[in-house]
Amino acid sequence: MDDCIFCRIVRGELPASKIHEDEHTMSFMNIMAAHPGHALVIVKPHRKDIFELDDTLSAAVFQATAKVAKAVKAVTGCDGVTLFQANEVAGGQTVFHFHIHVLPRFNDDHLLPFWPAVAPNRADLDAMAARLSAAL
Repeated sequence: MDDCIFCRIVRGELPASKIHEDEHTMSFMNIMAAHPGHALVIVKPHRKDIFELDDTLSAAVFQATAKVAKAVKAVTGCDGVTLFQANEVAGGQTVFHFHIHVLPRFNDDHLLPFWPAVAPNRADLDAMAARLSAAL
């Protein structure tokens, strides 16, 4: 897409502090970082969200994400890493080009959890698992 910010970065029209690039993916520093080392891993072709990824892009982006996460942990000395990936407006997506945040985390960094935890009963869990399995 001509006006997509990530497509423009891939084409070299906008600057990025690049970490890694391969045939299918690119990773670079997030300019709106929660912590130093906060990186983004994107697929190079424009794909709006996870629902538009084929098996090749899915595998490539998660392989690249694992590499970047290991580098982020090694370089920042963080206590952990959060991977965040949002899809569609209701899911919290704000840039409509598939990407994964690699966010270094530190004990007591006070970043809020994403949701309140609830413990459904086993019957409800089993019923949902069966429905999801059937949809595959």
